Amino acid sequence: LYAMENLSSISSIATVIQLAVAPVFLLAGIAGLLNVLSIRLGRVVDRVRVVETRRSRETHEDHRALLQAETNSLWNRIRLVDWSFRSLVAGALIVCLVIMALFLSELSHLNFSSVIAFLFVCSMCLVILGLVLFLFEVSLSTSSIREGIDSMIKEEAEHSLESADD
Repeated sequence: LYAMENLSSISSIATVIQLAVAPVFLLAGIAGLLNVLSIRLGRVVDRVRVVETRRSRETHEDHRALLQAETNSLWNRIRLVDWSFRSLVAGALIVCLVIMALFLSELSHLNFSSVIAFLFVCSMCLVILGLVLFLFEVSLSTSSIREGIDSMIKEEAEHSLESADD
């Protein structure tokens, strides 16, 4: 009888492990997103350092204004990446709580299904928020690049006109 009860216990734990596999894959996906965000954050921080150094040395007021605008845009991107990162980490922590609740529910023979469902929905909301913030950061990045290219083309055209007048 003890052997049968032990076998049943192993079987139920195996079932819980199978149930926990999906959230573990979700954790792996979130980890991948966090990796992408940390790389983007590093690049933006490096760019801020370069632009702020150039701005402090720039003597032409129009160029200083352009560099200040770029700095402001970069700091907005840093904030978006930071909040996206926070949201995704919070979502990952709640996924960990989901996994823990799955096991505690099985081991204690208590029904935590409502808690597990609530935690999972919370984690998905945080992941969605993190992805939306990431989307805004990417959008801000591409619009900043477009504005920079447009201002370079405009400056080049003005320089060409000045050269032609001379």
